[in-house]
Amino acid sequence: MERHNYITVKEFCVSHGITSNFLFELHEFGLIEVIQQEDMHYLSYEELPKAEKILRLHSDLEINLEGIEVIHELLERIHRMQGEIISLRNRLRIYE
Repeated sequence: MERHNYITVKEFCVSHGITSNFLFELHEFGLIEVIQQEDMHYLSYEELPKAEKILRLHSDLEINLEGIEVIHELLERIHRMQGEIISLRNRLRIYE
């Protein structure tokens, strides 16, 4: 595991003023991926935007984890559908 591509859970929690338990709950819900290496837990830099978005939903809008899980699934579905629309538009351009 390349150390420069990850941040420790502790560092992330300190910088965002949250407890590590919250991140582990997000991991249990399948919303983020927490990686354990020896005795340390890490978040990849790719997970940071997702984790920060979830934190904003939870703290700013006071949405519980179940609601965040639903919102996350809907946003993922929208993202997949947008990709499909782009693909279909590109295929249609062939016939124009």
